Amino acid sequence: MKILIIDKMHKSIVSMLEKKGHQVTYSPKITREEILDQVSAYDGLIIRSKTPMDQPLLKKAVNLKFIGRAGAGLDQIDLDYLVNRGIKLFHAAKGNRDAVAEHALAMLLALFNNIKKSDAEVRKGIWDREGNRGHELMGKTVGIMGYGNMGKSFAKRLRGFGVDIYAYDKYKLNFGTNEVKEVIWEKLKAEADILSIHVPLTPETRNFLTLQELESFARPFWLINTARGEVISFKTLNEALDRGILLGAVLDVLENEKFQKFTEEQKEEFEKLASRENVLFSPHVAGWTFESYKKINKVLVKKITKAFK
Repeated sequence: MKILIIDKMHKSIVSMLEKKGHQVTYSPKITREEILDQVSAYDGLIIRSKTPMDQPLLKKAVNLKFIGRAGAGLDQIDLDYLVNRGIKLFHAAKGNRDAVAEHALAMLLALFNNIKKSDAEVRKGIWDREGNRGHELMGKTVGIMGYGNMGKSFAKRLRGFGVDIYAYDKYKLNFGTNEVKEVIWEKLKAEADILSIHVPLTPETRNFLTLQELESFARPFWLINTARGEVISFKTLNEALDRGILLGAVLDVLENEKFQKFTEEQKEEFEKLASRENVLFSPHVAGWTFESYKKINKVLVKKITKAFK
Protein backbone atom coordinates (compact mmCIF):
# COMPACT_ATOMS: atom_id res chain seq x y z
CA MET A 1 0.00 0.00 0.00
CA LYS A 2 0.96 3.63 -0.39
CA ILE A 3 1.21 5.20 3.06
CA LEU A 4 1.57 8.87 3.95
CA ILE A 5 3.00 9.85 7.35
CA ILE A 6 1.98 13.42 8.14
CA ASP A 7 3.47 13.91 11.63
CA LYS A 8 6.88 13.52 13.19
CA MET A 9 7.53 9.89 14.09
CA HIS A 10 10.56 7.84 15.08
CA LYS A 11 11.97 7.15 11.64
CA SER A 12 12.19 3.42 12.28
CA ILE A 13 8.56 3.23 11.17
CA VAL A 14 9.57 3.88 7.55
CA SER A 15 11.90 0.89 7.30
CA MET A 16 9.47 -1.28 9.28
CA LEU A 17 6.67 -0.58 6.82
CA GLU A 18 8.92 -0.87 3.77
CA LYS A 19 10.04 -4.32 4.93
CA LYS A 20 6.37 -5.31 4.77
CA GLY A 21 6.26 -4.21 1.13
CA HIS A 22 4.60 -0.81 1.55
CA GLN A 23 5.58 2.42 -0.22
CA VAL A 24 6.05 5.08 2.43
CA THR A 25 6.14 8.86 2.15
CA TYR A 26 7.43 10.51 5.32
CA SER A 27 6.30 14.15 5.35
CA PRO A 28 6.23 15.48 8.93
CA LYS A 29 6.22 19.10 7.72
CA ILE A 30 3.35 18.68 5.27
CA THR A 31 0.57 21.28 5.62
CA ARG A 32 -3.14 20.57 5.74
CA GLU A 33 -3.54 22.15 2.30
CA GLU A 34 -0.90 19.81 0.90
CA ILE A 35 -2.56 16.83 2.57
CA LEU A 36 -5.88 17.75 0.98
CA ASP A 37 -4.16 17.98 -2.40
CA GLN A 38 -2.25 14.68 -2.13
CA VAL A 39 -4.30 12.34 0.05
CA SER A 40 -6.30 10.79 -2.78
CA ALA A 41 -3.16 8.94 -3.89
CA TYR A 42 -2.74 7.05 -0.61
CA ASP A 43 -4.14 3.87 0.91
CA GLY A 44 -3.05 4.71 4.44
CA LEU A 45 -2.41 7.71 6.70
CA ILE A 46 -0.32 7.69 9.85
CA ILE A 47 -0.99 10.66 12.11
CA ARG A 48 -0.49 12.22 15.52
CA SER A 49 -2.56 15.35 16.06
CA LYS A 50 -1.41 17.90 13.48
CA THR A 51 -4.70 18.18 11.63
CA PRO A 52 -8.25 16.92 12.27
CA MET A 53 -9.33 13.85 10.34
CA ASP A 54 -12.66 15.48 9.49
CA GLN A 55 -15.05 15.00 6.58
CA PRO A 56 -13.53 17.70 4.33
CA LEU A 57 -10.21 15.84 4.46
CA LEU A 58 -11.57 12.29 4.48
CA LYS A 59 -13.80 12.92 1.46
CA LYS A 60 -10.65 13.73 -0.49
CA ALA A 61 -9.10 10.43 0.62
CA VAL A 62 -10.97 8.37 -1.94
CA ASN A 63 -8.60 5.39 -1.75
CA LEU A 64 -8.05 5.40 1.99
CA LYS A 65 -8.11 1.98 3.65
CA PHE A 66 -6.80 2.89 7.10
CA ILE A 67 -5.65 5.56 9.52
CA GLY A 68 -2.95 4.78 12.06
CA ARG A 69 -2.97 7.06 15.12
CA ALA A 70 0.41 7.23 16.84
CA GLY A 71 -1.00 7.55 20.33
CA ALA A 72 -4.24 6.96 22.20
CA GLY A 73 -6.58 9.94 21.73
CA LEU A 74 -9.13 9.72 18.92
CA ASP A 75 -11.04 12.95 19.57
CA GLN A 76 -9.79 14.64 16.39
CA ILE A 77 -11.03 11.83 14.15
CA ASP A 78 -14.55 11.59 12.68
CA LEU A 79 -15.13 8.03 13.85
CA ASP A 80 -18.66 7.73 12.46
CA TYR A 81 -17.50 8.71 8.99
CA LEU A 82 -14.71 6.11 9.10
CA VAL A 83 -17.24 3.42 9.98
CA ASN A 84 -19.57 4.49 7.15
CA ARG A 85 -16.70 4.39 4.68
CA GLY A 86 -15.27 1.13 6.00
CA ILE A 87 -11.93 2.76 6.76
CA LYS A 88 -10.00 0.89 9.43
CA LEU A 89 -8.60 2.77 12.43
CA PHE A 90 -5.58 1.65 14.41
CA HIS A 91 -4.26 3.39 17.48
CA ALA A 92 -1.22 2.69 19.60
CA ALA A 93 -2.28 3.04 23.23
CA LYS A 94 -0.27 -0.06 24.08
CA GLY A 95 2.83 1.74 22.85
CA ASN A 96 2.77 4.50 25.46
CA ARG A 97 0.65 3.11 28.30
CA ASP A 98 3.71 2.25 30.42
CA ALA A 99 5.13 5.74 29.93
CA VAL A 100 1.83 7.34 30.99
CA ALA A 101 1.60 5.16 34.08
CA GLU A 102 5.14 5.92 35.20
CA HIS A 103 4.70 9.65 34.56
CA ALA A 104 1.45 9.81 36.54
CA LEU A 105 3.09 8.05 39.48
CA ALA A 106 6.21 10.23 39.25
CA MET A 107 4.16 13.43 39.35
CA LEU A 108 2.08 12.21 42.29
CA LEU A 109 5.16 11.25 44.30
CA ALA A 110 6.80 14.57 43.47
CA LEU A 111 3.73 16.43 44.72
CA PHE A 112 3.41 14.31 47.87
CA ASN A 113 7.07 14.85 48.76
CA ASN A 114 7.41 18.53 47.80
CA ILE A 115 10.21 17.68 45.35
CA LYS A 116 9.88 20.83 43.25
CA LYS A 117 9.62 23.16 46.25
CA SER A 118 12.38 21.59 48.34
CA ASP A 119 14.78 21.38 45.38
CA ALA A 120 14.29 25.09 44.62
CA GLU A 121 14.80 26.00 48.29
CA VAL A 122 17.96 23.96 48.79
CA ARG A 123 19.46 25.54 45.67
CA LYS A 124 18.93 28.91 47.39
CA GLY A 125 20.51 27.75 50.64
CA ILE A 126 17.18 27.21 52.45
CA TRP A 127 17.14 24.08 54.65
CA ASP A 128 13.47 23.78 55.67
CA ARG A 129 12.74 20.21 56.76
CA GLU A 130 9.41 20.83 58.50
CA GLY A 131 8.09 22.95 55.64
CA ASN A 132 8.74 20.07 53.27
CA ARG A 133 7.25 17.23 55.32
CA GLY A 134 5.56 14.89 52.85
CA HIS A 135 2.71 12.42 52.56
CA GLU A 136 2.95 8.66 52.05
CA LEU A 137 1.00 6.74 49.48
CA MET A 138 0.75 3.68 51.73
CA GLY A 139 -2.67 3.22 53.25
CA LYS A 140 -4.46 5.54 50.85
CA THR A 141 -7.19 4.64 48.37
CA VAL A 142 -6.49 5.44 44.74
CA GLY A 143 -9.51 5.75 42.44
CA ILE A 144 -8.98 5.14 38.74
CA MET A 145 -11.53 6.63 36.35
CA GLY A 146 -11.33 4.63 33.12
CA TYR A 147 -9.81 1.16 33.08
CA GLY A 148 -8.43 0.85 29.57
CA ASN A 149 -4.78 0.55 28.59
CA MET A 150 -3.67 3.58 30.62
CA GLY A 151 -5.76 2.95 33.72
CA LYS A 152 -4.76 -0.70 33.87
CA SER A 153 -1.08 0.12 33.48
CA PHE A 154 -1.29 2.76 36.23
CA ALA A 155 -2.93 0.24 38.57
CA LYS A 156 -0.11 -2.20 37.89
CA ARG A 157 2.49 0.39 38.95
CA LEU A 158 0.60 1.12 42.18
CA ARG A 159 0.56 -2.43 43.50
CA GLY A 160 3.83 -2.20 45.39
CA PHE A 161 2.81 0.90 47.37
CA GLY A 162 0.40 -0.65 49.84
CA VAL A 163 -2.63 1.23 48.52
CA ASP A 164 -6.21 0.16 47.90
CA ILE A 165 -7.06 0.47 44.22
CA TYR A 166 -10.65 1.18 43.16
CA ALA A 167 -11.41 1.31 39.44
CA TYR A 168 -14.50 2.55 37.62
CA ASP A 169 -15.24 2.15 33.93
CA LYS A 170 -18.71 2.86 32.60
CA TYR A 171 -18.17 0.64 29.56
CA LYS A 172 -16.46 -2.37 31.14
CA LEU A 173 -17.61 -5.09 33.51
CA ASN A 174 -15.98 -7.97 35.38
CA PHE A 175 -12.43 -6.59 35.17
CA GLY A 176 -11.74 -6.61 38.91
CA THR A 177 -8.90 -8.67 40.36
CA ASN A 178 -7.53 -9.42 43.80
CA GLU A 179 -5.50 -6.20 43.55
CA VAL A 180 -8.05 -3.95 41.82
CA LYS A 181 -11.60 -3.52 43.12
CA GLU A 182 -14.15 -2.88 40.38
CA VAL A 183 -16.65 -0.32 41.70
CA ILE A 184 -19.45 1.95 40.60
CA TRP A 185 -18.74 5.69 40.37
CA GLU A 186 -20.55 6.49 43.61
CA LYS A 187 -18.46 3.94 45.52
CA LEU A 188 -15.23 5.37 44.10
CA LYS A 189 -16.27 8.86 45.20
CA ALA A 190 -17.03 7.56 48.68
CA GLU A 191 -13.58 5.98 49.15
CA ALA A 192 -10.96 7.81 47.07
CA ASP A 193 -8.09 9.81 48.55
CA ILE A 194 -6.64 10.19 45.05
CA LEU A 195 -8.39 10.26 41.68
CA SER A 196 -6.49 9.48 38.48
CA ILE A 197 -8.23 10.20 35.19
CA HIS A 198 -7.73 7.81 32.26
CA VAL A 199 -10.65 8.47 29.91
CA PRO A 200 -10.78 9.66 26.29
CA LEU A 201 -12.26 13.01 25.36
CA THR A 202 -15.86 12.54 24.25
CA PRO A 203 -19.02 14.68 24.54
CA GLU A 204 -19.73 12.66 27.69
CA THR A 205 -16.37 13.31 29.38
CA ARG A 206 -15.88 16.95 28.32
CA ASN A 207 -16.25 19.06 31.49
CA PHE A 208 -17.43 15.95 33.34
CA LEU A 209 -15.64 16.99 36.51
CA THR A 210 -17.74 19.99 37.42
CA LEU A 211 -17.56 21.65 40.82
CA GLN A 212 -20.80 19.90 41.74
CA GLU A 213 -19.29 16.52 40.82
CA LEU A 214 -16.17 17.21 42.87
CA GLU A 215 -18.30 18.29 45.84
CA SER A 216 -19.93 14.87 45.85
CA PHE A 217 -16.69 13.12 46.85
CA ALA A 218 -16.78 12.01 50.47
CA ARG A 219 -13.56 13.77 51.47
CA PRO A 220 -10.86 16.07 50.08
CA PHE A 221 -8.63 14.34 47.53
CA TRP A 222 -5.72 14.76 45.16
CA LEU A 223 -6.29 14.78 41.38
CA ILE A 224 -4.11 13.32 38.63
CA ASN A 225 -4.90 14.13 35.00
CA THR A 226 -2.76 12.61 32.26
CA ALA A 227 -5.73 12.02 29.94
CA ARG A 228 -7.47 15.07 28.46
CA GLY A 229 -7.49 18.57 29.93
CA GLU A 230 -11.01 19.31 28.73
CA VAL A 231 -12.39 16.92 31.36
CA ILE A 232 -12.01 19.72 33.95
CA SER A 233 -11.68 23.48 33.48
CA PHE A 234 -9.12 25.85 35.00
CA LYS A 235 -11.93 27.64 36.80
CA THR A 236 -13.27 24.45 38.37
CA LEU A 237 -9.78 23.44 39.48
CA ASN A 238 -9.21 26.80 41.15
CA GLU A 239 -12.57 26.81 42.89
CA ALA A 240 -12.08 23.26 44.17
CA LEU A 241 -8.57 24.07 45.42
CA ASP A 242 -9.74 27.30 47.07
CA ARG A 243 -12.48 25.43 48.92
CA GLY A 244 -10.28 22.52 49.96
CA ILE A 245 -12.24 20.01 47.90
CA LEU A 246 -8.99 19.26 46.11
CA LEU A 247 -5.81 18.94 48.18
CA GLY A 248 -3.63 19.27 45.12
CA ALA A 249 -3.39 18.38 41.43
CA VAL A 250 -0.88 17.04 38.93
CA LEU A 251 -1.70 18.04 35.38
CA ASP A 252 -0.01 16.76 32.25
CA VAL A 253 -2.89 18.14 30.17
CA LEU A 254 -4.81 21.43 30.12
CA GLU A 255 -8.26 22.47 28.94
CA ASN A 256 -6.45 24.67 26.40
CA GLU A 257 -2.85 23.77 25.54
CA LYS A 258 -2.28 26.71 23.21
CA PHE A 259 -1.26 29.54 25.54
CA GLN A 260 -1.53 32.14 22.79
CA LYS A 261 -5.19 31.19 22.25
CA PHE A 262 -6.34 31.48 25.87
CA THR A 263 -9.53 33.41 26.43
CA GLU A 264 -9.27 36.21 28.98
CA GLU A 265 -10.90 33.98 31.59
CA GLN A 266 -8.58 31.08 30.82
CA LYS A 267 -5.55 33.36 31.08
CA GLU A 268 -6.65 34.69 34.46
CA GLU A 269 -7.55 31.25 35.83
CA PHE A 270 -4.36 29.61 34.55
CA GLU A 271 -2.18 32.29 36.13
CA LYS A 272 -3.90 31.62 39.44
CA LEU A 273 -3.45 27.88 39.00
CA ALA A 274 0.22 28.31 38.11
CA SER A 275 0.89 30.26 41.30
CA ARG A 276 -0.07 27.33 43.53
CA GLU A 277 2.57 25.17 45.19
CA ASN A 278 0.20 22.21 45.40
CA VAL A 279 -0.20 22.01 41.61
CA LEU A 280 2.39 20.43 39.30
CA PHE A 281 2.39 20.68 35.51
CA SER A 282 4.06 18.94 32.58
CA PRO A 283 3.50 19.75 28.87
CA HIS A 284 1.42 16.74 27.73
CA VAL A 285 4.45 14.46 27.78
CA ALA A 286 3.23 11.58 29.97
CA GLY A 287 3.36 9.17 27.03
CA TRP A 288 6.29 10.92 25.37
CA THR A 289 9.38 8.88 26.23
CA PHE A 290 12.28 7.76 24.07
CA GLU A 291 11.09 4.19 24.57
CA SER A 292 7.42 4.84 23.73
CA TYR A 293 8.50 6.69 20.59
CA LYS A 294 9.71 3.35 19.21
CA LYS A 295 7.07 1.14 20.85
CA ILE A 296 4.28 3.06 19.11
CA ASN A 297 5.79 2.18 15.74
CA LYS A 298 5.90 -1.51 16.57
CA VAL A 299 2.29 -1.51 17.72
CA LEU A 300 1.02 0.27 14.60
CA VAL A 301 2.98 -1.84 12.14
CA LYS A 302 1.83 -5.03 13.85
CA LYS A 303 -1.83 -3.95 13.65
CA ILE A 304 -1.57 -2.85 10.01
CA THR A 305 0.15 -6.11 9.04
CA LYS A 306 -2.43 -8.24 10.83
CA ALA A 307 -5.37 -6.41 9.23
CA PHE A 308 -4.02 -6.54 5.67
CA LYS A 309 -2.41 -9.96 5.47
